[in-house]
Amino acid sequence: MKLDPQKTAFLTLDFQKGILASYPDAEATVQAASKAVDFARENGFLVIHAGLGFSEGHPEIADFESRFLMVKQNNLFVKGSASAEFHSAIRKPGDLVVYKQRVSAFSENHLNLMLRARGIEHLVLFGVATSGIVLSTLRRAFDLDYRSIVLKDACFDADPEVHRVLCEKVFPRQAIVTTVAELIGQDV
Repeated sequence: MKLDPQKTAFLTLDFQKGILASYPDAEATVQAASKAVDFARENGFLVIHAGLGFSEGHPEIADFESRFLMVKQNNLFVKGSASAEFHSAIRKPGDLVVYKQRVSAFSENHLNLMLRARGIEHLVLFGVATSGIVLSTLRRAFDLDYRSIVLKDACFDADPEVHRVLCEKVFPRQAIVTTVAELIGQDV
């Protein structure tokens, strides 16, 4: 697949300090993601970082038991806070950032509008965790008619078997699944 820099965006997904702190084994994934982002920048592709970002006091999170209640109780992922910061090997000054309040990169924000306004048709997705934001974002991207590529070595999941099954059996139904090295080796 030949990628057109004018019609393709690279989406980094949840490469934030507060998330990566829970996954010390994800360093190889961060290195692979950094190579993908460097490639994108060098070749004129749009790079967008999607991650959790809440307003002060977390008014976006209900007070009933949910996966997000812990975020609110621990005052995590407030925009501008340390936990919401993107890894320095991934995000550079001037890169676009879009915040979400739930799992998918498209959740409760203007990501789709940003992509459509720039004429983006193809997405290159990678992030933490494979069974969370990557899966949710790919499903929504498919429903929105984006053609997607998932960089499996730039994705991480705490459960290696879940990562394998998603990359080998689930994702190929809605995306091309490849590695950073294979993508970089392609003609752009």
